[in-house]
Amino acid sequence: MKKLLTLILLISTLTLSSQDYPEVTISGTQVRKITSKIVSGQEYKLEIHLPSGHENSTKKYPVVYLMDSQWDFPLVTSIYGEQYYDGFIPEVILVGVTWGGENPKPDVLRARDYTPTNDGRSVETGGADKFLDFMKMELFPFIESNYKAKSDDRTLMGCSLGGLFTLYTLFTHTDMFSGYAAASPAVGWDNGVLYNHEKTFSEKEITKPIRVYMTVGDVERGKSFYEIFANRMKSSNYKNVALHSKILENTGHSGTKSETYTRGLQYIFKRNELQLSNKILNNYAGIYQFENGDTFEIKKEDNQLKLYFSENNSIPLLANTEKHFYATFSFFNIHFKENNDHVEGLDLITYGNTQTLKKI
Repeated sequence: MKKLLTLILLISTLTLSSQDYPEVTISGTQVRKITSKIVSGQEYKLEIHLPSGHENSTKKYPVVYLMDSQWDFPLVTSIYGEQYYDGFIPEVILVGVTWGGENPKPDVLRARDYTPTNDGRSVETGGADKFLDFMKMELFPFIESNYKAKSDDRTLMGCSLGGLFTLYTLFTHTDMFSGYAAASPAVGWDNGVLYNHEKTFSEKEITKPIRVYMTVGDVERGKSFYEIFANRMKSSNYKNVALHSKILENTGHSGTKSETYTRGLQYIFKRNELQLSNKILNNYAGIYQFENGDTFEIKKEDNQLKLYFSENNSIPLLANTEKHFYATFSFFNIHFKENNDHVEGLDLITYGNTQTLKKI
């Protein structure tokens, strides 16, 4: 009897575990495939996350290209949702790039596509320039013809060999992206060949502003190599390049991704904090009324604007442009509306909502 009961329980367990249940999917995403003529007929799988209003939008969006999407696409879609909800980054199109075809081997293929030189190992390496040609001549046109993507506002993110590829791209194909986030970049690749490219980069005349965020974990074996390379980059004092390097506490090699991509996106999309004249600020000060009759007041205090919901409830407003102000406590943007230098009102844009207020 005991054996029979055990057998029944085992069969029940196998039956439950073998049932088909729906897979977890990521809302707002889609998969596209593209076959490259440049990289020897390689099929690439594109995992794409679109802004919620993309289909009916009349505007174009920045694009974030993520390497090693097979591992990190779910992570970065979550990071994007958090950071956009909190107002730190704008709406973007996220394009994760990985390998398609039958039974792809990412460890082998990433070594081929992300490395700038053949270091003599048994696996194929040194295909970074071909992969960059694929991105420039095949991937970008595909994304920009199928989606509402900006061609002058791209960000590249990668980790380890993907981080090596990110820095190599910065040094050699500088204008392809305006933002770069490199987690634990393999700067020691092929006896430090990246140093030669950094030297050439340091002598370039860079006209378009670029932002670079890079990290290493403090328990990584490659920490010392990273620190030497990062210090070299800092000492080069590149013109028109904002650079931030950070050592992440109690973090290993793979663990650098979450903070690098989070802080990297914040850094790359960091808004201005302009100091505007008292004349401009005074022009915006006043009482503004919602359609339902409720009001709030904007005052100029200490050379900046403050929005008062009530006497004891105020928030500072930071100037991104002369007419666009924002707060950092949440997704909160104000766009002042003028007519012949007269402020008529403002658009208050919060998460998922836009309201127009008139100045009274």
